[in-house]
Amino acid sequence: MRFSLDEIINCLDCEVLYKQESYNSNELFNISTDTRKLQKGDIYLPLRGENFDGHNFIDKALEAGASGYFTQDKYKINKNAKFILYVKNSLVAYLKLANFIRNKINPYVIAITGSCGKTTTKEMLFSVFSTQFKTHKTALNHNNEIGLCETMFNMSDDCEVAIVEMGMRNLGEIELLSNYSNPDMGIISSVGSAHVERLGTLKNIAIAKCEIATNLKKEGVFIGVDCPQIKENLKYDGKKIFINPSEAKNIQISADYTKFNYNDVEYEITQPGEYNVSNALLVIQAALYKGIGTENIKKGLLNYKPIEKRWEKTVYKNLTFINDSYNANPESMNAVLKTFLSIYSKPIVLVLGDMGELGKDEIAYHKQVGEFLSNYSDIKLLTVGTLARHIARNTTLESVEFENNKQCAKYILENIKENTTILLKASRAMKFEQIIEIIQQGGLL
Repeated sequence: MRFSLDEIINCLDCEVLYKQESYNSNELFNISTDTRKLQKGDIYLPLRGENFDGHNFIDKALEAGASGYFTQDKYKINKNAKFILYVKNSLVAYLKLANFIRNKINPYVIAITGSCGKTTTKEMLFSVFSTQFKTHKTALNHNNEIGLCETMFNMSDDCEVAIVEMGMRNLGEIELLSNYSNPDMGIISSVGSAHVERLGTLKNIAIAKCEIATNLKKEGVFIGVDCPQIKENLKYDGKKIFINPSEAKNIQISADYTKFNYNDVEYEITQPGEYNVSNALLVIQAALYKGIGTENIKKGLLNYKPIEKRWEKTVYKNLTFINDSYNANPESMNAVLKTFLSIYSKPIVLVLGDMGELGKDEIAYHKQVGEFLSNYSDIKLLTVGTLARHIARNTTLESVEFENNKQCAKYILENIKENTTILLKASRAMKFEQIIEIIQQGGLL
């Protein structure tokens, strides 16, 4: 979206530190936070974080053709700019401008969060709502304050529905996102142990997730999984809809699909996993509330495609890899393992890595995965990482421990026979896609 300078000044109530006399008051501007993507005529907005400061690139932005720039530092004056705008906090300025766009275009805003399943639910929502509305969504998992701004700034003028994914690592973060996005609909996909290291307890995680309702419109709607953590901590007086995964009947799961019956309608997702049914029920309820018919809902769910590293299938030299290493916590780990072990026949291999941000009980969580796997037999387990070794040391399965991805890849190349299906599951920080890349390069990387 393009802004006039007057719109920006009125929106932010910012101070004009400098303005050239030749400035054209009718000119409209895009705003850029990245000098690598900045186009001639843009206004440069330098963001400042713990490990970076965009103010160091103001001169570079002007050299690239920026018309002007914002600054948090009044001494940052470069008169090659047509104008210079002072703001106390550039991120807050970015958020206010994003909110200005949200209100000017005025789409129906759906906010989604959850310990597990929020990105999957967001992608399903987009697929379903796109069957009937001009729909926009958060890119990939860009679910923090900057991601919210990017989502609003990239929204088309004719957008009818905007789906905003909201992540958090601490209390107050989702409240901030809710305040600047003003959702019409709020969705919580789950409350689990992800980020317990930072928040301390499951109750605090639930409180943080329920912040999504902080600025949820009173005439809007909240949709969530029927669980006590949400019901006890949600502060919202508007309409509430709770789904129970047990309401889905006749669930059929194969390597290529999940089918289920809900309220006498059969739905299908082209991905395996009973855990996907819960996400789909949230989407169905959201769509029905917004007036989308069941045929379009069915069509949208069939068209859903997960983002990379979510049950991503790769075949190489008669080895089949299922890479689900986008993220991992105890709940998602067990859900994916149950699905994988129920649909693939032997020989199969499990490659499991560290689950991050689990706090003081992190070893216990990994031990529980090993204990769960003791219910199975004739499966080879490979673990990578210092925490994942506790999975191997607390299971009856045959297991091999590795310190890094290269060691694990080399072992697979040398020891795993053809026609084996291999599951890769770990937290994103483990970079398990490297295992497949190394194998494809014959162990040379």
